[in-house]
Amino acid sequence: MATSRRSGGTAGGSAAKPLSGYVLHTHDWSESSLILEVWTRELGRVVALAKGAKRPYSQLRSVLLPFQRLHVQLGSKRLEGGAEVQLLRSAEWAGGGPMLSGAALLSGLHLNELLLRGLARHDPHPHLFDTYAGTLARLVDTRAMADEHGAAAALRAFELAFLADSGVLPDLSCLTATQQPVQPAARHLLLADAGVCTTRSANDPGISGAVLLAIQTALQADDLGSLQQACAGAPQELKSQLRALLHEHLGTSMLRTRALMVELQQLLDRDR
Repeated sequence: MATSRRSGGTAGGSAAKPLSGYVLHTHDWSESSLILEVWTRELGRVVALAKGAKRPYSQLRSVLLPFQRLHVQLGSKRLEGGAEVQLLRSAEWAGGGPMLSGAALLSGLHLNELLLRGLARHDPHPHLFDTYAGTLARLVDTRAMADEHGAAAALRAFELAFLADSGVLPDLSCLTATQQPVQPAARHLLLADAGVCTTRSANDPGISGAVLLAIQTALQADDLGSLQQACAGAPQELKSQLRALLHEHLGTSMLRTRALMVELQQLLDRDR
């Protein structure tokens, strides 16, 4: 277990309780330091300055890795380059699986991009934090990643939890315009501008009412396993319709990780 050196006590002389967190993004600040986007369960997304983290002998070099759960302690706030940051006083590994690679790495980057784009700083989302941790555990499961539908279902489940926690996902148990109950045997659309509605033609890629009802039940129960299982019932239909909701919510026509996936697929197709 690696920890940073502490730089003194907190105000009043007592050490603050460590925060649970993940590093979402890093960028260079100086020749020896890093600026971190850290997502904590207790405080939400914060910007932290990791002084000396790039030095060869820094104990933080092996700790400040993406997709690994950390215990972190933050110091007082300060202005750096016109932005408010907090000094990273200590960080230690709090457990986690192997580093993500391949398709799992792209999936993890997709989760991080949603959080960076969609969550305001200093706005805690503890339930979503736990869902993120559970989704990462699913992504490092080699058996799950070998199952294309299972991996897709894990991503769709997180996207749904993210939209629901952000307050933009409509109630999936009823039609948005009329509040009539969703019928299990009917096909439905999930639209950014109209919410849940019935399909307009036989060619619409609708989602069955049974899947929507199962998703709504799992969201209300905060049951990630059941949510992933429900998403497995319509992974492709959910993918296309959730993409439109995410783009509308985040104010973008394409996420960076999605563009990267498209470019990689084009390279693979070219080499065949």
